[in-house]
Formats: sequence, C-alpha cells, structure tokens
Amino acid sequence: MEKSTKSTNHNKAPKKNKKKKKLKKWLWILFISAAAAVFCAIIVYGFIIINGNRLLNENIDKLELPEASIIYDKNGKEASKLSVQNRESVTYTEIPELIKVAFIATEDKRFEEHEGIDYLGIARALIKDVLEGSAAEGGSTITQQLARNLFLNDDKTIFRKATEMSIATALESRFSKDQILEMYLNRIYFGKGAYGIKAAAKTYFGKDNLDDLELWEVATLAAIPKSPTYYNPVDYPDRSKLRRDTVLLLMADQGKITVEQKLKAQAQPIKVSTTRANEKFPSYLDMVLKEAADVSGISEEKLLRNGYSIYTTLDVKAQSALEQAYENPELFPKDGPEQIVQSSMVILDNQDGGIAALIGGRDYVRKGYNRALEKRQPGSAFKPIAVYAPALETGDWNPNSILDDSKQSFGTYSPRNLSGKYSGTITMTDAVRNSINLPAVWLLNEIGVKRGFDFAKSLGIEMDKDDRNLAIALGGLTHGASPLEMARAYSAFADQGTLHTTHTIISIKDKNNKELYTFKPTDEKVMSEQTAWYTTMLLKSVVSGGSGTKARVKNHQVAGKTGTTQSGIKGVSGNRDIWFVGYTAQYTASVWMGFADTNKDHILKDSSSKTAALFSQVMTQALEGSKSTSLKKPSGVDDAPPVKTSIDPVTDVNAAYVADTSEVQINWTAVGEDLDYRLFRKSSTQPYELLLTTKLTSVQDFNIVQGETYQYYVVVFDPELELESEASNIIEVQIPAAEEGDLEPGTGTDPGTDPGTDPGTDPGTDPGTDPRTDPGTDPGTDPITDPGTDPGTDPGTDPGTDPGTDPSVDHLTPEPGGVLP
Repeated sequence: MEKSTKSTNHNKAPKKNKKKKKLKKWLWILFISAAAAVFCAIIVYGFIIINGNRLLNENIDKLELPEASIIYDKNGKEASKLSVQNRESVTYTEIPELIKVAFIATEDKRFEEHEGIDYLGIARALIKDVLEGSAAEGGSTITQQLARNLFLNDDKTIFRKATEMSIATALESRFSKDQILEMYLNRIYFGKGAYGIKAAAKTYFGKDNLDDLELWEVATLAAIPKSPTYYNPVDYPDRSKLRRDTVLLLMADQGKITVEQKLKAQAQPIKVSTTRANEKFPSYLDMVLKEAADVSGISEEKLLRNGYSIYTTLDVKAQSALEQAYENPELFPKDGPEQIVQSSMVILDNQDGGIAALIGGRDYVRKGYNRALEKRQPGSAFKPIAVYAPALETGDWNPNSILDDSKQSFGTYSPRNLSGKYSGTITMTDAVRNSINLPAVWLLNEIGVKRGFDFAKSLGIEMDKDDRNLAIALGGLTHGASPLEMARAYSAFADQGTLHTTHTIISIKDKNNKELYTFKPTDEKVMSEQTAWYTTMLLKSVVSGGSGTKARVKNHQVAGKTGTTQSGIKGVSGNRDIWFVGYTAQYTASVWMGFADTNKDHILKDSSSKTAALFSQVMTQALEGSKSTSLKKPSGVDDAPPVKTSIDPVTDVNAAYVADTSEVQINWTAVGEDLDYRLFRKSSTQPYELLLTTKLTSVQDFNIVQGETYQYYVVVFDPELELESEASNIIEVQIPAAEEGDLEPGTGTDPGTDPGTDPGTDPGTDPGTDPRTDPGTDPGTDPITDPGTDPGTDPGTDPGTDPGTDPSVDHLTPEPGGVLP
C-alpha cells in the first residue's frame, strides 16, 4: 500500500508542472499580444498624427473662409451677395455664450476635455454599429465634424472615419478650443442654403445680431445640424420642435440653463421668418455673375470667393416688384396638367440700357434656365420693329397714312385678319391700335422686305437669312426673339432712336478697392427722332384705346404693343405665346408667357391682355412714388400730318362749243396728284348724270344734240382716302340749232356723216375719240363699271358718297342760282 501511494504522488507532480508551463505560455502569448497591440496602437497613433498633419498642411487654405462679392444697386447701396454659399462669418467674441453652450451640450459635451477624439463616444458608436450591422454616424466630436466639413465628404466608411480622426487630432494640436469652436460655428450647414450661425439666424429668424436670439431660437438652431433637412423648422416644424426640446433638456441636465428656463423655452411654438436671404434676386445675380466673368476675365469661382465689389444697374424696387408678382399665380394663365405656365420679364433703363430688373422664370433657381434669354415667336409685337418704324423712317409714311386693308394674297402668301373682317382702307394708327394683320403685310410689301429685315437687325434682333420674307410682318421668325432683345429694340423708340448696350455691371473693384473694370457705353443712333416719336404715337394709341389698355400705369404714360402667336397645332385652338412690350419715360419692359413645351394639353387660353396686366402690376409698383411722367415729343420734330378729311374742289371749270368738230371742250385746273375727276352733265331732257371719270383735266363731249343746252360740273375723288370734294362751279354751254337743209354732224340726216352711223366718227364706237373708251379715260376707272375702285358708286359699300344712291343728299341737282349743296 505504501508503494502504491508513492507512485500516485509521483504522477501528480508532472501534471502540475504541465499546467504551470501552459499558464506561462499563455501569459507570454498575452504579453506578446498586448505588446503587439501597444506597438500597433503606437504606429496607428503615429500614423494618425502624421497623416492628420499632412492632410491639414495640404489643405490649409481651406481654413480661410471664402469671402462673398458684394452686389451694389444703381444707387451704390448694398443689395445682395455673390458667394459659393450663403455664409457670414463672426468672431469668437461676437458669439453669445448661450450659443456656445447650446452647441457643446448638444453635439459634444466633453469638448473641453478631449483632444479631438472622444474615445468613449467612439466605443459607444462601435457598439451601436455592431448591433445595427451598419456604419452609424455617432461618436463624432465637434472637432471631427469640423474636419469632415472642411476636408471630407459624408461617406460613412472606416477609412473616412480614420482620416477624419487624423485631421481632428491635427486641428486640436494646432488651434485652441475657442478657435475650433469659432470655425465650427462659421462653417456648419443649417439647411436652406445657410452656412454658419449668423446666416442661419438671418434665414430662419430674420435676425442679423446674434445677441437678439432668444433661448428657444438658439436651441432650434442647435437642433438643426444633426440632420439639416429632417429637422428644418421651415419644412418640418413639428420635428424641429421635438429636437429643440431635446436640446433644451440636455442643456438643463448639464446645468447650462435652469429648469424654469427650459420649460419656458419649450412652451414656445416654432415661428420662423418668411424672408430667405439666400433666395434674393437669383435671376439677376446669375446675369451679374456671367457678365462679370465675361467682361473682367475673372473666373466665376474667384468672383464667388474673393470678395469683389460689383456695382450694378439693379433697381431694387423694380426687382422686388418683379419677384413679388411672380409669386402670385393669379397674375398668370391657368397651368396645364403637367406644366406650369412659364414667363419671364426684363426691365431696362431707357437712358443707358442698364438692366434694372430681370426674372428668368416662375420657378427660377440659381444657375437655372433663364427664359429672359430664350427665343420665342413675338407675334404682332414685332410689327413696329419690322414694318411700321422702317416705313416711317423712309419719310413717305406717317401715323395718319392710309394703308390697304383688303383681303388679298402676296404670291403664295395669304395672310388674314383674325376677325375675318376687312375695311378696305385704314389709317396706320388704327391698324396698329387694333393689331390688324393685312395692313402690316401690305405695308412691308410696299417698302420692301429687305428694308424691314435690315431695320430689325439694326435694333439688335438676331435675324436668320431665311427671315427675308413677308411673314416677319406678323412676327413669323425662324428662331424668334428673346424678351431681352425685344425690350432693347423698344427702348430705342423710347430714347429718341438711340440703341443702348444692355448691361448689368457699371464697375468691378477688388477687395483693396482697385478698379478692375468700368462699363463703356457703345450707343448707336438707329433711326431719326421723328421716326422714334411717330412710333411712340402709334404705340400710345394701343394702350390708350386699343389691344393694350390693361397695360396702363398710374401717373405714367405708356406706349406699347401686344403680341400673340397661335397654337400651330391642327384642330387645337389657343395661343402658343403671348407678349406685351412697352415703355414709360423711364423704363422699357418686355413680358412673355407660354408653356415650355407646347402641346395639345398645354395651350394658352388667355390673350395678350394677361401680359399687359402683368406689365401694369409690376411697373405700377416699381414706379410708385416717382414723379408723374408723360412721353414727350422731341424738340424739332414736326407733328404728324393730320388725317385728311376733305379735298379741295375744282373751282374753274370752263366749257365751249367747237363748231368745226361739233364737240364741247371742257377744261379745269388740277387740284392734286393721283386724283379722279368725275364729270357730270345735265340737259333739258335728262337730269345730272355722271358722264365720265378721268385723271385728265381736259376732255371733249361729242355726244351732243344741236340746239340743246348743257350744264357741266366736276367732283374730285381721292381713291386712296375715299374722299369726295364738293361740286365745282357749273358751266353752261348752248349748242347752236342746225339750219334747215344743213347736214351737220349729229343731226342724224346724212348716213355718211352722221356720227351715230359712221363708225369712223361716231364717238360711241370710235375708241380713239370717245373719252369713255379712250385708254386715257379707261372705263375700268369709271365708277359706273368698276365699283371695286369707286366705293362712292357702290351702294353696298358707301351709300353716303354715291350721289345716285343717297336719297337724303342729291348733290347732282343744283339749287336755284346754280349752287350745289
């Protein structure tokens, strides 16, 4: 037994030794692993430090905030800013303590303790990542958020996280906590295009001074950076309030505010400002940015970052009126099922061509599509440009000239009046006032297409070679014209025939106030002052009593023209484009409306009265409070000749019997050019009747009877004006009676000599001697046979001027004493 016991004890010893060796082995493994981990940690930490400093050095320029370029209006007052972002910087001392503690309590409560990385926060975030199976964002300190905001994107990857930590460590080693917090609050994004705490205070609460912010407003701003879209107080006030109340709770729990302050602030509803500083004048700012880059050679990026001072022609009042009007859907036609009705408007200063205001569309956003530069068909708004002004410039026409308004074709081109009615003739003023088509086409044909084409080009309209046709009289262009082009062309009428260079920029200066660019005008005289004034007279009539009456502006006289183009879609009625282009003494404005993509479901049912009304709305507000103005005739310009309402009569009719030729010779003196003379005769057996119509002033009457007494008088008729003069003096001629046995011509007793039977001498059959058949007195001009050219004898067209058809006035029958009424 004893031997057995020893054997057992002997066996136990080796087992204990094995356990000790195994433990020792694991201790060594643990030690080596720990050492390796420490070594790796040192390497990783070294990498973080080295890499962070390298990245910071490479991007050190990004620490400098981009400085916005200031836009000044026409009066030299600051109007807006050009910048990469809507950002305004403040220094650390300008930031109220309440804001600092609110953001630290919400975003990084150990901000003052860590060196850029909160390892406890990271540990919590890692655990959350494992549980959620994704890379959640938690665990970022304020310094890390600044690093990400400055140098990185928002991709949630391990590599990006490590880089973020590297840069955060480098930032902590180089800058103080105050500097880091200042940079953070100046750069963090708050949604709605606002970067930095000051821009956010302006955007959401309309407060420029941060000290004016109340506790609930500070907490609302501190709630946004976690998710600027989700917690935006404008779009999601309920979410914003929940998050804001959480911020207030955190501040109270950390002893930054009292419980009473927390409860009072939590009781406040979310109320935000409706003013969006970052959305101010986007169309105009884009025009300024593009023009500044073009004229100065400075890149757009530098213009947005380097703090230039840009002085412009902007009229803030006019631009604000535009922006306000375009927010009112009632001022526009009804939208379609898939598109809104689009529109654009341009306002120019008549004195220098400066763009006072501009809007590129109803839904325009920065760097968007500017419809003020889009070409559309201008319709009748193009008539003054291509027809009436060039006709006036010839000197052969004036506002009271008579134009042809009869239905006709010009080769294969057959324009029509939309009303389907034609007046025969019409004054130029009436044709423009009522926007009648035929007279415009007829007049362009009269002056020549080339003249109208060249005149339109001289007014700055970009014409295509295929536009050399009569269709341009009605605004039918290959590519159309833009609202800016139309406004510029009309401004030449407003400024006595001078065409200005349109521009937004007066000068550009750098941050050191060094002038880099100054606008130099290149004005051009494109028409006479008389043409410009006569055109203004025509366009004034459109607004005073024609198709543009809705464009009137209180206390300011307006001249302008409507324009409409039809749908062009078979079987679909409506309009594709509607326009109004007009001017006051100070400003010229062009308004266009239409669908971006015209189709059968997107056709305008409204007329150009809608654009005229928008013109009135904007211009009335833009000119409110300014001195009343009227459009005045330039000195040295004659008044337009008045409309001719009467023509002078013939007063010296003479007549005598010529025995040798057995005729009565009648003569008178001409009273004008291109006039018709209507000769009337009376005998003892016949009342006064029209003998002939001629342009001559000397005629013979062969159709006479011996022994008869005849009376003659002449009435002058103007076929262009359709006017008839009073009757001339009456002259009486007595034909001698034939003696018995005499064979005198006209007695009808000698068949060889009787003019009634001799075709060689009978004035009824001899075309060479009968004034009614003589080519010089072509019966085609005889009102009896050609009612188309003599409305005075056509009872269907002018009963008042036909002496034979007007029962109330028979001026062919002389009163006692030989005087006709």
